[in-house]
Amino acid sequence: MLYLCRYILLHSNMLDTMLLKNGWKGGLERRVEESSSMATVSAQNMLWCHCYHHCPEDSVNNTCMTDGYCFTMVEEEEGGLAVLTAGCLGLAGSEFQCRDTWNARSRRALECCTDQDYCNRDLHPTLPPLVTSDYVDSSIQYMALFISITVCSIILGLILVFCYFRYKRQESRPRYSIDLEQEETYIPPGESLKDLIEHSRSIGSGSGSGLPLLVQRTIAKQIQMVKQIGKGRYGEVWMGKWRGERVAVKVFFTTEEESWFRETEIYQTFLMRHDNILGFIAADIKGTGSWTQLYLITDYHENGSLYDYLKSNTLDVKALLKLAYSSISGLCHLHTEIYGTQGKPAIAHRDLKSKNILVKKNGSCCIADLGLAVKFNSDTNEVDIPPNLRVGTKRYMPPEVLDETLNRSYFQSFIMADMYSFGLIVWEMARRCISGGIVEEYQLPYHDLVPTDPSYEDMREVVCIKKQRPSFANRWSSDECLRQMGKLMSECWAHNPASRLTALRVKKTLAKMLESQDIKL
Repeated sequence: MLYLCRYILLHSNMLDTMLLKNGWKGGLERRVEESSSMATVSAQNMLWCHCYHHCPEDSVNNTCMTDGYCFTMVEEEEGGLAVLTAGCLGLAGSEFQCRDTWNARSRRALECCTDQDYCNRDLHPTLPPLVTSDYVDSSIQYMALFISITVCSIILGLILVFCYFRYKRQESRPRYSIDLEQEETYIPPGESLKDLIEHSRSIGSGSGSGLPLLVQRTIAKQIQMVKQIGKGRYGEVWMGKWRGERVAVKVFFTTEEESWFRETEIYQTFLMRHDNILGFIAADIKGTGSWTQLYLITDYHENGSLYDYLKSNTLDVKALLKLAYSSISGLCHLHTEIYGTQGKPAIAHRDLKSKNILVKKNGSCCIADLGLAVKFNSDTNEVDIPPNLRVGTKRYMPPEVLDETLNRSYFQSFIMADMYSFGLIVWEMARRCISGGIVEEYQLPYHDLVPTDPSYEDMREVVCIKKQRPSFANRWSSDECLRQMGKLMSECWAHNPASRLTALRVKKTLAKMLESQDIKL
């Protein structure tokens, strides 16, 4: 029981920290600053609510303030323990959350109120009654037990046969145990992921700030794992389904908790959503006490990574420019700070490579894997660097990282490091573009200069000391598009970071190339 309680507290604290980081602004300082305008807050129907297991980090006396609803929820966790939660719900997305959950498969009850301050102190939701059924007493004759086992075995055999013929095209059976709630909780029947995201944006939760946390948890519990499609140092990637829609589920190892938290935090940054950044759907933590799984659910792209795509496909000029332009568009959005009341900080990727860029069905790219991303807000002039110990990919590291001269307190250093990596990615793309009927086989950058798994010393020798870069094929000089791409990548991977092109400059250059080729995306 003690272990279970610790898990529940961990589960609640980690999810609430994510919520507070991205959606719950305010606290003691705001209250002090706004103490002189209490009348205005009252006029705007702001509510004070009692909070328990759902309090902001800077809450005072278990209280919080919202423009939406106060709520109290009771939910039965693993082992039959009932956990009470109370707090504030923002107006955005509240119509999904303040729904009667008596018919939900999992036992929980949620009640909301707005009639007065601290009204949720008077809310007392109760769990739905357990549906009990008669069972055969163990003292009944062994013959009854034998018959029961036989009947159950026959039924189980029929079910397995049915499942085999229905899912015979599946490559593997699900490994992870996930609750499949047949009845809806918080999400109305018929709602698709696109509907939920569009509705979330229309009611003000923000372009890319994510779905409400309770909706994310419900989606995560309803995901059905189908097959594993990838594995890396952080964990595994599975293709799953939610109400028939395919999604990608990134399952992090417990040792990569910091990466999971950071990536979830970055994806839910306000104004983060962009066509060329992997679409975020939900995140959740699941476990039974003896194990914990960290889930990150995103859009699914069947073409896989740019690395996989280039290995099995050649490109024409249009495909090359489309891949390059869409990739730099996503990177440019990351690097750009958007000013305003709810602006977006500038973000540097820090692990940009062809395996961390996905190819969509329409041939454009989107940037993924933001677990190492760095944020910068000009208002505070602080560089927010994740605390995890994971480092980027050595093959794509710029010289200032390899020789440890990068200024970590200067955000522009990380931006320029991204541009070096992008130059190598463009080189990978250009090699696979056909010109004059000729094309090179796919290779990683520096494939002819360093081993398959190079060390820091290997890369430092080539990149910093000898200052070598990937070579250009002779045919590039006779093709105008490839010649310009070669010039572009050379200016991206310049040894001096200050000499490298910015993402916006590269985007404008590629846009002109598209226009000169009369290509419309």
